[in-house]
Amino acid sequence: MMYRSKAPLRIGLAGGGTDVSPYSDLYGGAILNATVALYASAHIEPVTDNKIILQALDRKEEQQFECTDQLPIDGKLDLLKGVYNRIQKEYGFPATGFKLSTFVDAPAGSGLGTSSTLVVAIIGAFTEMLRLPLGEYDIAHLAYDIERKDLKMAGGKQDQYAATFGGVNYMEFYADDKVIVNPLRIKQRYLFELENNLLLYYTSTSRESAKIIEKQSKNVIDKKGASIEAMHQLKHQAQLMKEALLKGKLNDIGEILDYGYQQKIKMAEGISNPLMEEIYNEAKKAGATGGKISGAGGGGFMTFYCPDISKYKVMEALSKFGGYCKPYQFVDHGLTTWTI
Repeated sequence: MMYRSKAPLRIGLAGGGTDVSPYSDLYGGAILNATVALYASAHIEPVTDNKIILQALDRKEEQQFECTDQLPIDGKLDLLKGVYNRIQKEYGFPATGFKLSTFVDAPAGSGLGTSSTLVVAIIGAFTEMLRLPLGEYDIAHLAYDIERKDLKMAGGKQDQYAATFGGVNYMEFYADDKVIVNPLRIKQRYLFELENNLLLYYTSTSRESAKIIEKQSKNVIDKKGASIEAMHQLKHQAQLMKEALLKGKLNDIGEILDYGYQQKIKMAEGISNPLMEEIYNEAKKAGATGGKISGAGGGGFMTFYCPDISKYKVMEALSKFGGYCKPYQFVDHGLTTWTI
């Protein structure tokens, strides 16, 4: 038997950062994101020699252990171990051997929610294997709990919910880990046009998002007015983006993204850098009407809204920076699991 799962990565379109505590606890956050056909996958195969074998195939990392209830958290394959430890602690299962293999379609630290999506996929594989009675909100919250509380990794809440639910969602975040996922019924032709005009560009650099997020959270704790006001404006940006997509005001999207870009770089030091600013300015000169830094910032993917057929000129203008444009399609499904 093989137990499989896959969960989609996401493109954040508006409100990024307002899902991070303590801002979301104090003021309430709002984010609009959409899942794409890039995935984190997990596979569990029982083995007969009472070994636990962990493999991150995309990173060419592997560890083996004798069967045990808890695996050491030591900086190596900790996402895989963290999920196993929590599932074993809360639900338990016989100490039989298995091989857990994972693969992610985008580099770690790229800003598409890779770590959280991988955690969701691994939970999905164990849920399929053990037939756990977990719904979508249960899985997303468990993934958040494992990352933020068990593994002490700084970050927000949107990625776990995007990966689990899938589609285009307007998400609200409140105190006490309360999250409301609002699926948006966007006309297919609007989504096709958004997909046609939105360019996903990888800067060929990655970053450790936790450090940037820690600075962002500290700015809220320290009551730094400029940072908090920027987050207020990003929350408003999510509302503007929702209205534009639902009503088909696609020509407004570039300006809404640009508005959010100007606010996001005020949230914390390190979100932008000279290279990213140069890339952003070159994209706008070539015809993009706006764009954003994916995830926490500091590197990874950037997205640009390129109306009409301007994306081809934008792609040409960005070719000198050494990155690449990543093809993608929007998908309306979230976490999927199956057994073979």
